[in-house]
Amino acid sequence: MKTVYERRDVVPLLAEIFRELGYEGTTLSRITERTGIGKGSLYHFFPGGKEEMAAAVLAEVDRWFEDFIYEPLRRDEPAVAIAAMWRGVDDYFRSGGRICLVGAFALDRTRERFSEAINSYFRRWVEALAGALTRAGRNSGEARAEAEAAVLGIQGALVLSRALSDHDVFRRAITGMQKRLKATS
Repeated sequence: MKTVYERRDVVPLLAEIFRELGYEGTTLSRITERTGIGKGSLYHFFPGGKEEMAAAVLAEVDRWFEDFIYEPLRRDEPAVAIAAMWRGVDDYFRSGGRICLVGAFALDRTRERFSEAINSYFRRWVEALAGALTRAGRNSGEARAEAEAAVLGIQGALVLSRALSDHDVFRRAITGMQKRLKATS
């Protein structure tokens, strides 16, 4: 029996391939090999080829973070939103077992191709967290510095956790950052 896919079914599969192989290492041949989806079907869903696939993946990541991280930080009571951010980050990055695709794209030649999406992802995260911290009573400069440190800490914890093949590194880092943000409130 042949599986029938829709574009929305393919994007999560592509995301994991891009996470594993990076933009440069991901080829149509590797995508078809890993998904079982023919090149014709891939071009039907993504006429712009690999670049359109990567853009669709980045847009999907962006939607998730907008819905589950940024918007709650902007809208909800600060302590509740920040606690939810830590849980969401742990869940999304599978306790350090899943790299940040946007962060990975920011580190290689792919950055220029997707610079607007990459910049927006990190900028909005810092701004949303800084806004929540400001509403919690911190001055805007302190809130911005703490938000940058938190996003930086998350990204660094992902890298170190992966480099050491130790998910506990990520968990400890998240727990430490949570405590530091609470201690300064």
